[in-house]
Amino acid sequence: MKLEQEIERMALAMMIRNTHVGRDLIANLKCQLTLVEVAGVLLVSFERLISFDTDSFFWAVEHLVPADVMAEIRSITSPAIYQRLIGKGFLPGRDISVSENGQLLLNERAKTVLSPCCLVLI
Repeated sequence: MKLEQEIERMALAMMIRNTHVGRDLIANLKCQLTLVEVAGVLLVSFERLISFDTDSFFWAVEHLVPADVMAEIRSITSPAIYQRLIGKGFLPGRDISVSENGQLLLNERAKTVLSPCCLVLI
């Protein structure tokens, strides 16, 4: 399997907003890769998509990504976003925190420095 080819296929399925193709691609990836690796493929696909088709990114998050993969994506992105916010001067426990189930919680001020695309991934 060539990951670059799989990333391009996934990004294309997201761009054309084809649920059947996208879900088939994800199912195929889940048969060949670990859940963490599938989440990584989708994250790279999202990154490519966001730069020129934000609407398709939001569509894909809402209609295409299965719950288990989305949970893994959140487990990957949340710590990075948490660290990024700390680096920008936000305070843990006051501006940002983590719920008992691992969900990243942000106050309104912290939300304003993140793009809508980041917010949907946490």
